Amino acid sequence: MTDAQVQGIVFNVQKFSVHDGRGIRTLVFLKGCPLRCRWCSNPESQRPEPEHAFNPTRCLTAQVCGRCLAACPSGALALKDEMILHDRSRCAECFACVRACPSGAQSVYGETMSVGRVLDKVEEDGVFYHRSGGGMTLSGGEPLAQHAFALALLREARRRHVDTAIETCGCYPYERLRQACASLDRLIFDIKSADPARHREHTGADNALILENFSRVCAEFPDLPILVRTPVIPGFNDTEADIRAIRRHIPRRPGIEYELLAYHRMGQPKYGYLGRRYELGDAKPDDRLMERLKEIAR
Repeated sequence: MTDAQVQGIVFNVQKFSVHDGRGIRTLVFLKGCPLRCRWCSNPESQRPEPEHAFNPTRCLTAQVCGRCLAACPSGALALKDEMILHDRSRCAECFACVRACPSGAQSVYGETMSVGRVLDKVEEDGVFYHRSGGGMTLSGGEPLAQHAFALALLREARRRHVDTAIETCGCYPYERLRQACASLDRLIFDIKSADPARHREHTGADNALILENFSRVCAEFPDLPILVRTPVIPGFNDTEADIRAIRRHIPRRPGIEYELLAYHRMGQPKYGYLGRRYELGDAKPDDRLMERLKEIAR
């Protein structure tokens, strides 16, 4: 099997991004992640398989449509007080309701795609890459959770002369990262906290492997441009001590940059679509504090 034929599960291909690598880029979002960050803006990325979502604001209602009710073979959809309700405990995720829905209220996050098909979509914007120095960035989820697919994407992109970057949480065996870096033009690496206990509490995993992988990649690939990112989350890592502790893990050398990302809740509605609860509730960022933390990061 050639790299172009390797298949994986993608939940979005987002064009014209300017924040995830140099120039104008196409972001390819892969399903699956080893972490469960409480603030995750892409909750649809966490599970490795395609999953059903229901957006009631797009529903035409049972009175006007009702096609999903008739299509569901497992009785997971029911009508109550003229509203369509989804019982996830009975859902077989056959996606018959998705195929029957004309409005997009019933949808599925995740589609099996080949490397060739993904890169054909990426190359549709080739003229923008050439003019801006952009290219393709793999994101997620965690792209290297589907490491065979991600590595094939990077290798095939290099064959097609497409600039490559990857956004990664670093929580996996180092060999995956080492192989990825051989085909990368830029690495974007998340470090969320230097405190192992707090990292486990808020992400579901210890940070020892993440920090070890970061140290190893810095040592083994000294010429690879690396952007280290920290999402600043209220009540988790939003103190000067937190940012200074992370900063001490980052080598001070050319080619390595450090960036703080302000907390936002743009992904919160998707939790409802997936039948999940958003754990951070009404947490809000402190703009003045954020500016002070950015000065420390610089």
